Amino acid sequence: MERNLLIISGEASGDLHGSELVRQLKSSDPQLHIFAIGGERMKSAGAELLYHIKDFSFLGFKEVITHLPFIRRTQKNLLEIVNNKNIGVVVLIDYPGFNLNFARKLKRLNRKIVYYISPQIWAWGTKRVKKIKRLVDKMLVVFPFEKDFYKKYNVDVEYVGHPLIERIKNFEFSPKEKFFGRYNLDERKKILLILPGSRRHEIEMILPTALKAALKLKEDLLGIEIVVAAAENIEEDFIKNFVNDDSVKIIKNETYNLMHHSAFGIIKSGTSSLEAAIIGLPNVVVYKTSATTYLIGKNLIKINSIAMPNIIAGKEIVKEFVQKDFNVKNLYSTIRKYLTDVGEYGKLKSSLKEVKEKLTVEGSPSQRSAEIILAMLNEA
Repeated sequence: MERNLLIISGEASGDLHGSELVRQLKSSDPQLHIFAIGGERMKSAGAELLYHIKDFSFLGFKEVITHLPFIRRTQKNLLEIVNNKNIGVVVLIDYPGFNLNFARKLKRLNRKIVYYISPQIWAWGTKRVKKIKRLVDKMLVVFPFEKDFYKKYNVDVEYVGHPLIERIKNFEFSPKEKFFGRYNLDERKKILLILPGSRRHEIEMILPTALKAALKLKEDLLGIEIVVAAAENIEEDFIKNFVNDDSVKIIKNETYNLMHHSAFGIIKSGTSSLEAAIIGLPNVVVYKTSATTYLIGKNLIKINSIAMPNIIAGKEIVKEFVQKDFNVKNLYSTIRKYLTDVGEYGKLKSSLKEVKEKLTVEGSPSQRSAEIILAMLNEA
């Protein structure tokens, strides 16, 4: 009998984590057929994509409302596939707005639900914990403090370690000379890297301000080269709409090499800020969204930080600039200080190293997660 599994991610970070999970699942059970909402990474790892993450590149409360008809059609189609393909276990990866709503519908079909990469409900209050306890059969969490959080509410939870540690450890970084030559970068200059996000809405809100600050720094400090990292699901032509300076380079699908070889980063809040911390790239974390989305979110959020390195450390390591604070003046003065003060720069590097150490566990997070999921599949 054919064994089928459904995995749902809705953004680039989910595709990243999901790809290694798919690889581990297929390695342990080559006959397992994995259907997915994902991206090119999950597809390359062996999943059959039902929808691509680029179809889900909307963001925020206001933006989601306009996409409700698409969301409803998608969920209806997924439920039909779960029934027709006799899928007994569904793995949800982060993306709580869509996934928790879909979990409620799955529960009516009596399917087992695994949640891999927890929504940040510890940041948004405890309301969703009750929903997770009711709907989710197993939480697989990637931060140590998340296990304690869920245990407090009697949720079946296991801490597996963060897959980014594993992924970055196994990544083969290109030597500087080879990498700089590939993209015609000047080895004598320091790279100021901008990571504006993986959604069009994020890029529209973040890239113009980040670029203005970067160009001002380049003008003031000699020996800087500006690079904008384009996410896999974003076309370079879309990024070019915001870049009016020929000296600014746009490089796609090279995030880890860029982080490794850059001197400093302007990074949109999210997975990239954690990747930068693990790789050791000094950075500032930025975020801006529509006024409506921000006001709603501000009233709901229960923590003071948005940057994962700061949340993990329990203190401010990287500077955060959100909404009105995200402006050229703040970016310029902060980054200039780091690039001209060797002591401050070194202190930031050391703090990022401590964050990496806190997330490091023995063994493979993805392999452990795959073992748990396959055991549940055998029982379904």
